[in-house]
Amino acid sequence: MKRPQADNSPDTGGQMDRRTFLQTSLLASGALLIGVGHADTASGAEQAGESWAPNLYLRIEADNRVTIVSKNPEAGQGVKTAFPMVVAECLDVDWQQVRVEQAPLDDRYGRQVVGGSRGTPDGWDDLRIAGTAARQLLIAAAAVRWGVQPAECSTANGSVNHAASGRTAAYAALRGTAATLPVPEVASLELKSRPEEFRLLGRFVPGVDNPKILTGQPLFGCDTRLDGMLYAVFEKCPTFGGKVRSANIEQIRALPGITHAFVVEGTDNLAGLMPGVAIVATSWWEANAARRQLKIDWATSHADSSEEYERQAAALKEQPGETLRADGDVEKALGAAVKIVEASYYYPFVSHANLEPQNCTALFHESGKLELWAPSQYPKGGRQLVAETLGIPEDRIHVNLVRIGGGFGRRLVNDFMVEAAWIAREVRRPVQLQWTREDDMRHDFYRPAAWHHFRAGIDADGRMSAFDHHFISFGRDGKPVSGAGLSPDHYPAGLVPNFRLRQSLIETHVPTGPWRSPGHSAYCWAYQSFFDEVALAAGRDQLDFRLDLLSRSFGEPPLDLARTSGTLRVAAEKAGWGRKLSANRGLGMAFHFDHGGFVSHVAEVVATGNAVHVEKVWSGIDIGPVINLSGARNQVEGCVVDALSTAQLEITFADGAAQQGNFDQYGLLRINQAPEVECHFIQSDNSPSGLGEPPFAPATPAIANAIFAATGTRIRELPFRRAGISV
Repeated sequence: MKRPQADNSPDTGGQMDRRTFLQTSLLASGALLIGVGHADTASGAEQAGESWAPNLYLRIEADNRVTIVSKNPEAGQGVKTAFPMVVAECLDVDWQQVRVEQAPLDDRYGRQVVGGSRGTPDGWDDLRIAGTAARQLLIAAAAVRWGVQPAECSTANGSVNHAASGRTAAYAALRGTAATLPVPEVASLELKSRPEEFRLLGRFVPGVDNPKILTGQPLFGCDTRLDGMLYAVFEKCPTFGGKVRSANIEQIRALPGITHAFVVEGTDNLAGLMPGVAIVATSWWEANAARRQLKIDWATSHADSSEEYERQAAALKEQPGETLRADGDVEKALGAAVKIVEASYYYPFVSHANLEPQNCTALFHESGKLELWAPSQYPKGGRQLVAETLGIPEDRIHVNLVRIGGGFGRRLVNDFMVEAAWIAREVRRPVQLQWTREDDMRHDFYRPAAWHHFRAGIDADGRMSAFDHHFISFGRDGKPVSGAGLSPDHYPAGLVPNFRLRQSLIETHVPTGPWRSPGHSAYCWAYQSFFDEVALAAGRDQLDFRLDLLSRSFGEPPLDLARTSGTLRVAAEKAGWGRKLSANRGLGMAFHFDHGGFVSHVAEVVATGNAVHVEKVWSGIDIGPVINLSGARNQVEGCVVDALSTAQLEITFADGAAQQGNFDQYGLLRINQAPEVECHFIQSDNSPSGLGEPPFAPATPAIANAIFAATGTRIRELPFRRAGISV
């Protein structure tokens, strides 16, 4: 059981302890490299059995084991294993020597965020510098001891070796000497960057938390336990933004186990502390049982509905919309085209539906400091939100990072953190706020719906000579809401000589937000499905059509054409594109670029009438060097399964509230529906990019195009059942 910590939590806004850290150098990335330990603490380390911490990322123990700190939150994306692997690679230690430790929120680490597939790209330099600098110090320490030149020494498996004399020294034995040496200049470090240089990176390394997960040991936010902890639920208005007029608070307070019940006035910030009623009890079950007896009179201000959205979208289709980009003369090119292809695509709002509903544990210390245990993708943003809402200085708030049971962008919004903090301040006891599945699904920040109306002109060579796109989605105060923005530079802009993008917005009160591969996860399906329609109308093979589209540009290309084509060729080759299939089978393909990653998929489906089974997906992926093959495969496979699952789901609204609340109405993919996924990584010298999002977007259109090939049914509306297709 975890106990409430004494009031000695680190002051994350202050200076670092000079007895632990000596020097700070600002890297180009904006993160911090912390210099070697001060000599007066480290010189006696060997005799005292103390750890040596040359920087924030690692400690070398007296037994020659190495503790490596993972700075970013772990949400299943694998950084808690991958980040320490980078440090271990550059430090040159055996992975079996390594222990991994989760960092708390600490400004000295720089960016501590799970989102945008930025973890690996942002941490790549810092992690390599941390491991390489420590290794260089240890080599220098051995050279001093042996009276040789550092260049004569090498390292392997946590030891420095001098081949000429046959001498060797474990890192632990060199800690004291290394701590007295000057910090190496960052510019002097030779950082590993090429796949052929790696000994550990690129291998299949199981996740460091796997044994605990498999044996059910506490790791996640909802597993946090503190002595004397109470449990809370928080009831908010079903209609987004509704406020409490009155509630039967006194009746609730009299129920068994209830310690507190009160109205929270809240704010107008949909992503912050919303109005509601908090109930606190000695067990969560008592709190939730009392919640069922709540009677609240809500004041609501809107009644958005899916039916009204559809009516407005139909009317806007007939309007010209706002032109965001126009290249060449689209109307003239369409008039000269040999053939014109027109199609409209629609996808709905969807929920994140992460497995672990939102939760947070909070403790107000008697001194006024606040401590949080938060499964947050953006803990610094949560700390800022809590500080602003409760009027507490940020340096009085300490955030412990716990493993996240799925996020996909939902936990970049920290409403659950500020709710727990507010309740804990009221009750002055450690409190765990736990949402229900219904809370989670009905108070989400959804991926917004959209309508895409396409026209394409085909010239005599079977090429796309014109592309006209009217995009209808959602906005607030005349600007696209989060997740609804479509870049004017998105392909096929720059790939066709005549291009036009127009936009129309429907005003919405529904909260939207980051969703796995925001925007891309939805509109890639529309683009790549329509490309298939154009290719077939032109009488061309879908692979040849796409490769031709990527063979030239008009102005600045919207993506790296060679890297994209490379992934297409790999996926097509591995899938045997062009092979003869039986009448009820089909292959489909799609490519995409987002968040720094290039991914193409080819899917194979088998159909029995309108019931289809996705048998296999072949993936070509270019994300630079792979850090951990285990985590990389996991991300690709997870994206494909998530995409197939999401293609069968929708959230609808009536009277300003979400109508779906649990998995009986929002059924995720079952294990027997999941396809086999075969991953093929193109190892390159490019800097690594993230992989939590890029494989998602092209999965849905590859599968939908395969369904068309197998059944003749073109899916232009999601979920699949709108086209009569079941998976």
